[in-house]
Amino acid sequence: LGQSIENLFLYGPGGLANGDKFEKKSPEGPSFKRIPTQFIAALGDPKANSGTGAQDWGLWRLDPGPRGVWLTDYPLLKKSGGMAPASWRFDPNDWWLEEHGLIMEKPDFPLSPGRYLIMEKPDFHLVTGGRAVTTVLTVHPADAKGDMLWELDNGSLYDVTHLPCRSARYSPLNPGGSDASPSNAKLRDFPVSPGAEMPAVEGYAKQDYAVLFVIGVESTPRR
Repeated sequence: LGQSIENLFLYGPGGLANGDKFEKKSPEGPSFKRIPTQFIAALGDPKANSGTGAQDWGLWRLDPGPRGVWLTDYPLLKKSGGMAPASWRFDPNDWWLEEHGLIMEKPDFPLSPGRYLIMEKPDFHLVTGGRAVTTVLTVHPADAKGDMLWELDNGSLYDVTHLPCRSARYSPLNPGGSDASPSNAKLRDFPVSPGAEMPAVEGYAKQDYAVLFVIGVESTPRR
């Protein structure tokens, strides 16, 4: 049967196999199915625990870091027509970068409405310093204007942001121009410190995103 969220801290990730179910402590709370860790790219006030704009949030179903391409290998990526070794395609008008200097594939947009179990750091046995936060993220369906609300049961967006994982989205200031290239990134700016902003890249507008770890999705409808 299900384990409470509190028990996850006691048993660690080995206590539940992927596909097992675990539940919130409340007997009337929803049940969640454990999934391989996924990654949400989120925007919002770090101090908030709810807000609007979730239609601009994305989801990586696979860890984009190991599937990325080093900035130093951008010439090879360009030569291949933008096709990365992991079989995703680079978009010169909308590309992503992580804290070590790896160009990443885009997340899927938008994040689907639903309830997600979020943990700041799934490596339970390594959590120190009081930042181990597990909570439920609810993403509501879009309203008539296309806006999607989000809310956390506990904590703030900052509390559930995995600070060592930095990510940013880059778009050229002059689309189609020859002055914008990932090669403009300064390698000395990497790696990026936990919690710090991603570096600017000449010729591009930048949008930083928080990274949230998803360890479960709701498996029973809300009453």
